[in-house]
Amino acid sequence: MKLLQYGMKGRERPGLVDGNGDIRDLSGMIPGIHGEVLLDCGLDEIRRIDPMSLPRIDQPGRIGPCVGRVGKFVCVGLNYADHAREAGVKAPSEPVLFMKATSSISGPYDPIELPVDSVKTDWEIELAAVIGKGGKYIDESEALDHVAGYCIVNDVSEREFQIERKGQWVKGKSCDSFGPVGPWLVTRDEVPDPQKLGMKLCVNDHLRQNGSTASMIFGVAFLIAYVSRFMSLQTGDIISTGTPAGVALGMESPAYLKAGDVVDLTIEGLGCQRQEVVQGL
Repeated sequence: MKLLQYGMKGRERPGLVDGNGDIRDLSGMIPGIHGEVLLDCGLDEIRRIDPMSLPRIDQPGRIGPCVGRVGKFVCVGLNYADHAREAGVKAPSEPVLFMKATSSISGPYDPIELPVDSVKTDWEIELAAVIGKGGKYIDESEALDHVAGYCIVNDVSEREFQIERKGQWVKGKSCDSFGPVGPWLVTRDEVPDPQKLGMKLCVNDHLRQNGSTASMIFGVAFLIAYVSRFMSLQTGDIISTGTPAGVALGMESPAYLKAGDVVDLTIEGLGCQRQEVVQGL
Protein backbone atom coordinates (compact mmCIF):
# COMPACT_ATOMS: atom_id res chain seq x y z
CA MET A 1 0.00 0.00 0.00
CA LYS A 2 0.89 3.61 -0.48
CA LEU A 3 -0.33 5.72 2.43
CA LEU A 4 -0.17 9.50 2.72
CA GLN A 5 -1.49 12.52 4.55
CA TYR A 6 -2.96 15.57 2.85
CA GLY A 7 -4.32 18.94 3.85
CA MET A 8 -3.23 22.01 5.81
CA LYS A 9 -0.21 21.76 8.06
CA GLY A 10 -1.22 20.37 11.43
CA ARG A 11 -4.64 19.33 10.08
CA GLU A 12 -3.66 16.59 7.64
CA ARG A 13 -6.10 13.82 6.78
CA PRO A 14 -5.08 10.22 6.03
CA GLY A 15 -5.38 8.73 2.57
CA LEU A 16 -4.16 5.98 0.31
CA VAL A 17 -3.24 5.75 -3.33
CA ASP A 18 -5.47 3.35 -5.26
CA GLY A 19 -4.47 1.18 -8.21
CA ASN A 20 -5.25 4.00 -10.64
CA GLY A 21 -3.02 6.47 -8.82
CA ASP A 22 -5.96 8.37 -7.32
CA ILE A 23 -6.01 9.49 -3.69
CA ARG A 24 -8.74 7.98 -1.53
CA ASP A 25 -9.79 9.47 1.80
CA LEU A 26 -9.24 7.27 4.86
CA SER A 27 -10.36 9.77 7.48
CA GLY A 28 -13.65 7.92 8.05
CA MET A 29 -11.67 4.79 8.90
CA ILE A 30 -8.56 5.88 10.80
CA PRO A 31 -7.45 9.05 12.63
CA GLY A 32 -4.16 9.44 10.75
CA ILE A 33 -1.01 7.65 9.61
CA HIS A 34 0.39 7.25 13.09
CA GLY A 35 0.19 5.17 16.25
CA GLU A 36 -1.46 1.75 16.11
CA VAL A 37 -2.30 2.26 12.44
CA LEU A 38 1.38 1.53 11.71
CA LEU A 39 1.35 -1.85 13.43
CA ASP A 40 0.86 -4.95 11.28
CA CYS A 41 -2.69 -5.38 12.61
CA GLY A 42 -3.54 -1.77 11.76
CA LEU A 43 -2.12 -2.02 8.26
CA ASP A 44 -3.97 -5.31 7.71
CA GLU A 45 -7.25 -3.60 8.59
CA ILE A 46 -6.61 -0.98 5.90
CA ARG A 47 -5.78 -3.70 3.37
CA ARG A 48 -9.21 -5.23 3.94
CA ILE A 49 -10.87 -1.99 2.79
CA ASP A 50 -11.91 -1.78 -0.86
CA PRO A 51 -10.20 1.44 -2.03
CA MET A 52 -13.02 2.06 -4.51
CA SER A 53 -15.44 2.31 -1.59
CA LEU A 54 -13.58 5.33 -0.23
CA PRO A 55 -14.19 8.92 -1.36
CA ARG A 56 -11.85 9.98 -4.17
CA ILE A 57 -10.01 13.24 -3.55
CA ASP A 58 -9.65 15.04 -6.88
CA GLN A 59 -7.94 18.12 -5.45
CA PRO A 60 -6.04 17.12 -2.33
CA GLY A 61 -4.17 20.42 -2.16
CA ARG A 62 -1.08 20.12 0.00
CA ILE A 63 0.51 16.69 0.53
CA GLY A 64 1.87 16.50 4.06
CA PRO A 65 4.46 14.23 5.68
CA CYS A 66 3.43 10.62 5.12
CA VAL A 67 3.63 9.79 8.82
CA GLY A 68 2.46 11.81 11.80
CA ARG A 69 3.28 12.11 15.50
CA VAL A 70 6.91 11.13 14.99
CA GLY A 71 8.66 10.53 18.28
CA LYS A 72 12.25 10.27 17.05
CA PHE A 73 13.92 11.28 13.79
CA VAL A 74 17.14 9.26 13.81
CA CYS A 75 19.70 9.76 11.03
CA VAL A 76 22.82 7.95 9.90
CA GLY A 77 25.85 9.89 8.70
CA LEU A 78 28.48 8.88 6.17
CA ASN A 79 26.74 5.61 5.32
CA TYR A 80 27.91 5.54 1.70
CA ALA A 81 31.65 5.20 1.05
CA ASP A 82 31.55 7.62 -1.89
CA HIS A 83 29.88 10.27 0.27
CA ALA A 84 32.46 9.78 3.02
CA ARG A 85 35.22 10.29 0.44
CA GLU A 86 33.70 13.49 -0.90
CA ALA A 87 33.34 14.76 2.67
CA GLY A 88 37.06 14.11 3.18
CA VAL A 89 36.70 11.53 5.95
CA LYS A 90 37.28 7.80 6.32
CA ALA A 91 34.32 5.48 6.00
CA PRO A 92 33.10 4.74 9.55
CA SER A 93 33.73 1.38 11.18
CA GLU A 94 30.32 1.53 12.82
CA PRO A 95 27.28 3.72 12.16
CA VAL A 96 27.43 7.45 12.90
CA LEU A 97 24.11 8.44 14.51
CA PHE A 98 22.58 11.86 14.98
CA MET A 99 19.10 13.30 15.39
CA LYS A 100 17.01 15.82 13.52
CA ALA A 101 14.43 17.74 15.55
CA THR A 102 10.93 16.54 14.71
CA SER A 103 10.00 20.21 14.18
CA SER A 104 12.07 20.03 10.98
CA ILE A 105 9.57 17.62 9.40
CA SER A 106 7.69 19.00 6.40
CA GLY A 107 5.73 17.77 3.42
CA PRO A 108 7.42 16.49 0.26
CA TYR A 109 6.42 19.54 -1.78
CA ASP A 110 6.67 22.18 0.96
CA PRO A 111 9.36 24.82 0.37
CA ILE A 112 12.81 24.59 1.92
CA GLU A 113 13.24 27.72 4.02
CA LEU A 114 16.76 29.09 4.17
CA PRO A 115 17.62 30.20 7.71
CA VAL A 116 18.25 33.94 8.02
CA ASP A 117 22.03 33.53 8.44
CA SER A 118 22.48 30.45 6.25
CA VAL A 119 25.42 30.39 3.84
CA LYS A 120 25.81 26.65 3.11
CA THR A 121 22.44 24.90 2.89
CA ASP A 122 22.82 21.51 1.19
CA TRP A 123 20.68 18.59 0.01
CA GLU A 124 20.80 14.85 0.81
CA ILE A 125 18.48 12.23 -0.68
CA GLU A 126 17.90 9.35 1.73
CA LEU A 127 15.86 6.19 2.16
CA ALA A 128 13.98 6.17 5.45
CA ALA A 129 12.39 3.30 7.36
CA VAL A 130 9.36 4.07 9.52
CA ILE A 131 9.04 1.82 12.55
CA GLY A 132 5.86 -0.17 13.06
CA LYS A 133 6.45 -2.61 15.90
CA GLY A 134 8.74 -1.06 18.47
CA GLY A 135 11.43 -2.79 20.45
CA LYS A 136 14.97 -2.74 21.81
CA TYR A 137 17.93 -5.05 21.32
CA ILE A 138 16.30 -6.13 18.07
CA ASP A 139 17.99 -9.00 16.26
CA GLU A 140 19.21 -8.10 12.78
CA SER A 141 17.51 -11.18 11.32
CA GLU A 142 14.14 -9.87 12.55
CA ALA A 143 14.75 -6.15 12.08
CA LEU A 144 12.80 -5.65 8.85
CA ASP A 145 9.71 -7.13 10.54
CA HIS A 146 9.72 -3.99 12.67
CA VAL A 147 9.31 -1.73 9.62
CA ALA A 148 5.86 -0.37 8.80
CA GLY A 149 7.06 1.08 5.51
CA TYR A 150 9.62 3.13 3.62
CA CYS A 151 9.71 6.68 2.30
CA ILE A 152 11.96 9.39 0.92
CA VAL A 153 13.66 11.93 3.17
CA ASN A 154 15.59 15.00 2.07
CA ASP A 155 18.07 15.45 4.91
CA VAL A 156 18.55 19.16 4.27
CA SER A 157 21.71 20.34 6.04
CA GLU A 158 23.26 23.72 6.79
CA ARG A 159 26.96 22.85 6.56
CA GLU A 160 28.32 25.92 8.35
CA PHE A 161 25.99 25.25 11.28
CA GLN A 162 26.83 21.54 11.17
CA ILE A 163 30.61 21.64 10.77
CA GLU A 164 31.99 25.09 11.51
CA ARG A 165 29.84 26.29 14.39
CA LYS A 166 31.15 23.70 16.89
CA GLY A 167 29.21 21.16 18.86
CA GLN A 168 27.05 18.42 17.40
CA TRP A 169 25.51 18.07 13.95
CA VAL A 170 21.94 18.47 15.17
CA LYS A 171 21.90 22.27 14.83
CA GLY A 172 22.84 22.04 11.16
CA LYS A 173 20.13 19.45 10.55
CA SER A 174 17.10 20.68 12.46
CA CYS A 175 16.00 24.02 11.03
CA ASP A 176 12.32 24.32 10.16
CA SER A 177 11.58 22.65 6.78
CA PHE A 178 14.87 20.67 6.81
CA GLY A 179 13.08 17.28 6.89
CA PRO A 180 10.76 16.73 3.90
CA VAL A 181 9.18 13.27 4.32
CA GLY A 182 7.08 11.40 1.76
CA PRO A 183 5.08 11.63 -0.44
CA TRP A 184 4.02 8.10 0.44
CA LEU A 185 4.67 5.60 3.14
CA VAL A 186 5.09 2.44 1.06
CA THR A 187 4.40 -0.60 3.23
CA ARG A 188 7.21 -3.08 3.54
CA ASP A 189 5.42 -5.81 1.57
CA GLU A 190 5.85 -3.61 -1.53
CA VAL A 191 9.59 -3.19 -0.90
CA PRO A 192 10.91 -6.74 -0.80
CA ASP A 193 14.56 -5.62 -0.72
CA PRO A 194 15.32 -2.10 0.56
CA GLN A 195 18.94 -2.58 -0.57
CA LYS A 196 18.05 -2.55 -4.28
CA LEU A 197 16.52 0.90 -4.81
CA GLY A 198 17.82 3.46 -7.27
CA MET A 199 17.85 7.08 -6.05
CA LYS A 200 18.30 10.39 -7.86
CA LEU A 201 18.34 14.06 -6.87
CA CYS A 202 18.39 17.05 -9.23
CA VAL A 203 18.85 20.74 -8.52
CA ASN A 204 17.40 23.02 -11.18
CA ASP A 205 17.15 19.96 -13.49
CA HIS A 206 20.89 19.20 -13.09
CA LEU A 207 21.52 15.66 -11.84
CA ARG A 208 23.50 15.87 -8.60
CA GLN A 209 23.02 12.52 -6.91
CA ASN A 210 22.61 9.23 -8.76
CA GLY A 211 23.04 6.24 -6.48
CA SER A 212 21.56 3.07 -5.10
CA THR A 213 20.77 1.78 -1.64
CA ALA A 214 22.90 -1.23 -2.63
CA SER A 215 25.92 0.98 -1.87
CA MET A 216 25.14 1.47 1.82
CA ILE A 217 27.97 0.57 4.18
CA PHE A 218 25.45 -0.58 6.78
CA GLY A 219 22.14 -1.95 5.49
CA VAL A 220 18.68 -1.11 6.79
CA ALA A 221 18.30 -4.26 8.90
CA PHE A 222 21.69 -3.75 10.54
CA LEU A 223 20.87 -0.10 11.27
CA ILE A 224 17.56 -0.90 12.94
CA ALA A 225 19.23 -3.50 15.14
CA TYR A 226 22.12 -1.14 15.88
CA VAL A 227 19.98 1.85 16.83
CA SER A 228 17.86 -0.34 19.09
CA ARG A 229 20.94 -1.08 21.21
CA PHE A 230 21.12 2.53 22.30
CA MET A 231 17.46 3.57 22.48
CA SER A 232 14.14 1.79 22.31
CA LEU A 233 12.45 2.14 18.96
CA GLN A 234 8.81 3.10 19.04
CA THR A 235 5.97 3.09 16.57
CA GLY A 236 6.29 6.00 14.15
CA ASP A 237 10.00 6.62 14.66
CA ILE A 238 11.88 7.47 11.46
CA ILE A 239 15.36 6.11 10.69
CA SER A 240 16.95 7.91 7.74
CA THR A 241 19.77 5.81 6.38
CA GLY A 242 22.31 8.15 4.78
CA THR A 243 23.03 9.68 1.39
CA PRO A 244 25.22 8.80 -1.60
CA ALA A 245 27.80 11.13 -3.17
CA GLY A 246 26.79 14.27 -5.00
CA VAL A 247 26.05 16.83 -2.30
CA ALA A 248 27.18 20.44 -2.60
CA LEU A 249 29.73 19.93 0.19
CA GLY A 250 31.66 17.55 -2.06
CA MET A 251 31.95 19.90 -5.05
CA GLU A 252 35.22 21.57 -5.96
CA SER A 253 33.27 24.84 -6.05
CA PRO A 254 30.23 24.14 -3.86
CA ALA A 255 26.94 25.45 -5.25
CA TYR A 256 24.86 25.60 -2.10
CA LEU A 257 21.13 26.18 -2.28
CA LYS A 258 19.81 29.69 -2.83
CA ALA A 259 16.34 31.19 -3.03
CA GLY A 260 14.66 30.20 -6.29
CA ASP A 261 16.40 26.84 -6.65
CA VAL A 262 14.23 23.75 -7.16
CA VAL A 263 15.18 20.32 -5.78
CA ASP A 264 13.68 17.11 -7.19
CA LEU A 265 14.15 13.71 -5.55
CA THR A 266 13.05 10.22 -6.48
CA ILE A 267 13.64 6.74 -5.07
CA GLU A 268 12.55 3.70 -7.02
CA GLY A 269 9.03 2.68 -5.99
CA LEU A 270 8.71 5.41 -3.35
CA GLY A 271 7.57 8.35 -5.46
CA CYS A 272 9.03 11.82 -5.92
CA GLN A 273 9.59 15.00 -3.94
CA ARG A 274 9.96 18.55 -5.24
CA GLN A 275 10.90 21.59 -3.16
CA GLU A 276 11.39 25.22 -4.07
CA VAL A 277 13.99 27.02 -1.98
CA VAL A 278 12.79 30.25 -0.36
CA GLN A 279 14.34 32.72 2.03
CA GLY A 280 13.07 32.12 5.53
CA LEU A 281 12.19 34.85 8.00
